Amino acid sequence: MYGKAFAPEYQGALTTLSVNSPLADVLAAGTEQLAAAERSGERGEAARSGLAVAEAHRRLGQVREADQAWKASYRAARAAGDTAAMAWALWSGGTLARQRGAFPLARRLLDLAAQLGELGGDIVVRGYSLAGLAETGRIQGDYEAVARLHEQLLAEARRRGEARHTVWALEGIAQIHRNTGSYDTAYAMFEEAAGIAAGADDRRGHAWALRGLADIVSVRDGDTGRALALLSEAEESCRAMQLSSALAYNHKMRGNVLYRAGRYAEARDLYEEALEEFRAMSEPRGEALSRLGLAKSLARLGRDRTETAAELTELAGVLERIGLRHAHRMVARAQEELGLTAEVAR
Repeated sequence: MYGKAFAPEYQGALTTLSVNSPLADVLAAGTEQLAAAERSGERGEAARSGLAVAEAHRRLGQVREADQAWKASYRAARAAGDTAAMAWALWSGGTLARQRGAFPLARRLLDLAAQLGELGGDIVVRGYSLAGLAETGRIQGDYEAVARLHEQLLAEARRRGEARHTVWALEGIAQIHRNTGSYDTAYAMFEEAAGIAAGADDRRGHAWALRGLADIVSVRDGDTGRALALLSEAEESCRAMQLSSALAYNHKMRGNVLYRAGRYAEARDLYEEALEEFRAMSEPRGEALSRLGLAKSLARLGRDRTETAAELTELAGVLERIGLRHAHRMVARAQEELGLTAEVAR
């Protein structure tokens, strides 16, 4: 049995905040509590409230403010001699680095966070940091290296009855299965994640699970209507909680679904919307993937073949610089699909 989802990153005086609290509310409460803690010289409380501020800024796509906040939280935790709070700040910084596409930095910070979490006796931040390392490897396409870690973390989360982390692990493993062509297994795991998230009132986890289900329904079944309905349901949660990154990925997936259905003009519009959203929050991975979808849509709508071939070649370099190991396969599939292999070979 799983209990109600909770947000361990909301600490100290902010533990009353819900995992589903709108981020503007989290930011306002965190900023107020941080100012009070700094006035009274409570460094430990400043570190904990600063963590919530950092996470709210990150999830709102405010990269510069998030970077400043997690570093300030770390400094306050270090001054207070609070090892666990230092680990949480490093986790936030590592998660931000991954969001920005700085994968080597993300791994360094998350590894340090896991070590400090163990040293400080905080199994939750240790688990979140290991999960962050696993997710970083998965996003980069290094499935073999991180699949076992995903399974280990899933088992630990199930034992503790921790709904939010169980949902995260299920979604990560499901994504690996989806990307390696095991659609039925992926669907079953996304479906289980959606059920657990709904039961635990984890709207963020539920929205990501619905996005995964929509992807499978589209690519495996060709059921465009159901896929779009699932994405619309997920978008409601993203907007209610102001999840900027999740909303942008939702729009990109909607573009994928429409593209697969041959509705190229609509797909183009969604990719353009997602591209603007990712650029606004300085998220290079999402930006590059949106550009790839947009290039394919424009090609289907009659764009000059030479221009499309040149952009795909450029995108291959961008994706590789970001650190996505499967970049060549992604672009090669697009080139083959559009019949541009000859142009690239010239």
